[in-house]
Amino acid sequence: MDSIYSYPSSIEDFRMEKKCFHKLSGILLTGLLTYLSHGEDYEDMVLSGNTRERFLKEMIPPANGIPSHDTFNRVFSGLEPDLLRERLKNHGRDLIGLLSEKQICLDGRKLKGVSPGSRGNTGLYIVNARVAENRLCTGQKRADDKSSEITAVPCLIEEPDIEDAVVSIDAIGCQRDMTGRIVEKKGHYLLALKQNQPDLPDDASCGFMACPPESICEEWEYDHGRYETRKCSIINAKDAVPEENMSSWPGLRTLVKVETSGMIKDRKSKEIRYYITEEGMKASCFNAPVRGHWGIENQLHRHLDVTFRGNTCRDGKGHAAENLSTMRKLALQIIKEYPDKLSLKKRRLNAAYNIEYLKKLIT
Repeated sequence: MDSIYSYPSSIEDFRMEKKCFHKLSGILLTGLLTYLSHGEDYEDMVLSGNTRERFLKEMIPPANGIPSHDTFNRVFSGLEPDLLRERLKNHGRDLIGLLSEKQICLDGRKLKGVSPGSRGNTGLYIVNARVAENRLCTGQKRADDKSSEITAVPCLIEEPDIEDAVVSIDAIGCQRDMTGRIVEKKGHYLLALKQNQPDLPDDASCGFMACPPESICEEWEYDHGRYETRKCSIINAKDAVPEENMSSWPGLRTLVKVETSGMIKDRKSKEIRYYITEEGMKASCFNAPVRGHWGIENQLHRHLDVTFRGNTCRDGKGHAAENLSTMRKLALQIIKEYPDKLSLKKRRLNAAYNIEYLKKLIT
C-alpha cells in the first residue's frame, strides 16, 4: 500500500498555476495532519502547518510557507469532491482487499453543522459505504436531502465488485430496483423493512404470527451495564408474501425477524425489526449482520460527530462540507489502523504532542 502522504500528491490541481502560491498537495496534507492531531477547522490547519513546517518540507516542500485560513477555505470549497472521495475509497480497498463474503453497510448521515435555513443552506446528507468486518469506509456519496439518499445508494452499489458480499441497507434502501441491482452483480442483500413499502411490512408481521419459524437463534450479551437479548427467527417468504408481490422482489427467499430486549438498571426496552433477504441460511447466520449494520452508527458516525466534532463544522461553502467529511473519514481510518492500545481520542492527542508518533501514523 502507498504511504498516506502519496494520496494528496496524486490529486491534480484545479487552480490556475500562475495564481497559485501554495502547492495543492501541501494544502491537503496539512489538512489531513490537522485532523490526525486533534484539529478541527481552517485556523487549526494554519497552526498545525506552522508547528510542523519542517516536517512538511521533508515530504512535500510547501511553496511560500504555510497558507492562510482563507486559502484552506478556498481550496476545500473549490476542490471537486470526487477527487478526494476516490482517495478514501482506494485507501479502504488497499486495507480490505476483496469484498467477497464481507458485509457492506450503506447508511446516510446528515452533516449537522450544515444546517437548513443557514444562508440559504438546505442541509447536506452523506451516504457512506462501510465494510463491517474491517470497520473501514470504502466510499461515500452526497445527497442533498433525506429523500435523495435513494438515488445515492445505487451509485455505491455500482462502483465495487460485490460478488458474494452481503449488502445491508436501512429501510430507505428497501426498493425493488435496489434488490435487482444487487442480484445482477451476484451479491446478497439484507434490507430492513418499514412502512415505506405499502404491503411488505404487514405481510412479514402477519406471516410470523401465522407460520411457525423454520429456525430460531437467541443470543445474550452484557456490556457497559446493559443486558441485551437478541432473538432471530426466519420463515420462507413464500408462506407470507402473496405471489404477485414475490415476483416484484428479485430473488426474495427469506423473511427475518429480530426481537431485541435490553435492560439498563431498571429501564427496559424492546424492539422488533423485520428484514428481507434472498439467502436461505439458518437464523443463527443473521444475528451478526443485523447487528453489524448498526456498527456504522456507533463506529463511524459517532466517531465523526464526537471524536472529530464533525457535527460542529459550519463550513458549508461550495464543496467544503463534503471534502472535509472525506478528510475526517480518512483520518479516522488511519488512526483506527494504528496498532497500539490507546483510545482514538488519545491517539489524536499523542499525534498533536509527539511528531514521531504522527510520522508513524502516516508512513
